[in-house]
Amino acid sequence: MPGLQKIGQVLARNRHISPKLRNALTELENGMSDVTAAEVQHILRTELGDRLERFEVELEPELLSEASVSAVIGFTWRKPDRERERGVFKVLKPYVPDCFAEDMALLQELGNYIAKGNRGYDFATDDVNDMVTEVRLLLERELDFAREQTTLAGAARTYRASLGIRVPRVMPQLCTAGITAMSEENGVKVTDAFRRSPIRRTRIVWQLIEALIAVPLFSSQETSVFHADPHAGNLLYDETNRELIVLDWALAEGLNLESRRQLLMLVVMMVLRNRDGVRNAIRALRRPGGGRAAERIIDREVKRFFDELPQTELPGVLDGMRLMDQIALQGVHFAAPLFLFRKSLFTLDGVLEDVAGGEVRMDTVIVRYYLTRWAASFGLFYAPLRMQDFLNLEWNALLYPARRLWLGLPHPHVLPE
Repeated sequence: MPGLQKIGQVLARNRHISPKLRNALTELENGMSDVTAAEVQHILRTELGDRLERFEVELEPELLSEASVSAVIGFTWRKPDRERERGVFKVLKPYVPDCFAEDMALLQELGNYIAKGNRGYDFATDDVNDMVTEVRLLLERELDFAREQTTLAGAARTYRASLGIRVPRVMPQLCTAGITAMSEENGVKVTDAFRRSPIRRTRIVWQLIEALIAVPLFSSQETSVFHADPHAGNLLYDETNRELIVLDWALAEGLNLESRRQLLMLVVMMVLRNRDGVRNAIRALRRPGGGRAAERIIDREVKRFFDELPQTELPGVLDGMRLMDQIALQGVHFAAPLFLFRKSLFTLDGVLEDVAGGEVRMDTVIVRYYLTRWAASFGLFYAPLRMQDFLNLEWNALLYPARRLWLGLPHPHVLPE
């Protein structure tokens, strides 16, 4: 059941579900065993043919790991006039295409069941089918190895200048539509790194937030790719070199410049408790259509959120994502990449909680990353924000102390001391 396994992996680190259920679901991160090394080796020999001999490929006798749709086996190879090099093959399991299709059909039937008739659910059930269809199409990318190979190459370029972050390097000479050959990356599961050092585990959390949120958000490219499946099984840590290793880029998505701009405006306006700014950002992020009805839903939910928000609580990026989810359940449509981005943040939030116990806020790291880049560019770098956004943020920041004084609240630390 590869499709349902993938859904379980996505939910496993969500700290808002039952701890007992979370513990059970985390076994899906690297506890599967339903294909043998001999089967994988047979696939490799069949698909790669004489390339195995040409590049002097020697396969390891045992599998390194298994995921929901693939198995990983180690190898060594030699380019012409080069020394031997270690790598790993990620191989599509032979039964997955048929079983994955059945899983997705079952998921669609679930959507049909929920949407059919009045079953008493407290959300817009008429829109469930559209949401399930989007999820199904996104999950089907797990089978698109060629797309992942392209994404991996792009991710390697994105993180080339980022210290402490690395992604596997693709070996195109040994890739096919069902096989991805890449560099071998060694490390421990990120949730197991430096168990006896709280300080180092806090640093790991900063690296996770920078790598998976800040770097793609603040890219100056028109479309920036983010990792949409950051469960702990896809995140290794090299304790010797203090590097985070991000694996499995099959489930990745791109956000355009305007979407990232509005997401950042949403986050900042959340922190500033600016209702109008939050409402405007969410309106800009929704899909066209829905008219005044959609705007009324957004206005109502934003008002309800701030009316119910305790005066002593500082909202942030996760509150903004939950607010968008609540608005989506009322029938307002957002683009599929935004849906996947929200879900990836909730998955990452659970991993961060397991690593450092919630000691670090995402907002703090995002703001520090932005200010560091802005200062390094002498104030010239502000992508994806526009100069007008920057000036607007400064004006809101000037008003913020007065707003907190009016509420009788202490000033929060934006940056760590």
